[in-house]
Amino acid sequence: MLKTVWLTEKRDISQGTAMLLGGFDGLHLGHRFLLSRAKASGLPVGLMTIVGGKSDGNLFTFSEREKIFRENGVDFVFELPFAEIKDLTPTEFLGVLFREFQPKLFVCGEDFRFGAGAAGTPETLKAQGQVSVESYPLVQYQGEKVSSTAIKRHLSAGETEKANALLGEEFFLIGEVVRDRQVGRMMGFPTANIVYPKEKYALKKGVYETRVTLDGKDYKGITNYGARPTFDDRTVVTETYLDGFDGDLYGRTLCVRFVRFLREIRKYGGAEELKAQLTEDIRRVREND
Repeated sequence: MLKTVWLTEKRDISQGTAMLLGGFDGLHLGHRFLLSRAKASGLPVGLMTIVGGKSDGNLFTFSEREKIFRENGVDFVFELPFAEIKDLTPTEFLGVLFREFQPKLFVCGEDFRFGAGAAGTPETLKAQGQVSVESYPLVQYQGEKVSSTAIKRHLSAGETEKANALLGEEFFLIGEVVRDRQVGRMMGFPTANIVYPKEKYALKKGVYETRVTLDGKDYKGITNYGARPTFDDRTVVTETYLDGFDGDLYGRTLCVRFVRFLREIRKYGGAEELKAQLTEDIRRVREND
């Protein structure tokens, strides 16, 4: 079932809305341009976001997307489960939008497709004649077309900085800190462990420089995303050491922002050798080395 989530108090849509059409798995640079065009209309701005349908997962979970959309001034989001819309004809799909949101303006990329068999195009939108339609070429950044596919490719290669440049912000993970074996604490590197959601696109396994904002303060950190071979633990975890933080984080929800890839994960000779490597990792983060 279509679900609408209101992100602001701008709930009066009786005079019409500006609708952003696409997958909107977050807001990359191309999405942000489309959003700026929709906002220029002065109408309440809504966008569609598709849940499911991607075998490799979405860049951001739905709750993470809500955070992104809210921070960027989107008024409402309509969540579309892929399984429930994939067989709708373009006419049926548009019927849902007109019935629910009284659109006055559609904004989309020129590659937008909708309806069964991807039969609907921006020209289909224009042909219906009821609503103004603005479609735009894909945005490019340093010669590369900005897309979720390109961002995923960079994340898979550990090219975090390139992915972040296309996103317009740092790729991040939101989750609740869970209790683990506390091996890091015994080495002097206590970590906040977060379960990486199955539905979220998996970036390259490795050790990253990260940032966490906690109680209004930014902390630099190092995050291990992957197994812990030094201790023969193959479980994939996301564990983050916050430089300069001293306290209990169990049960708290953190947003971990991935800044850059530092190194591959490997097996060390024991706890002391691993501790020496972690000391070097945090030195690099402190000194931006």
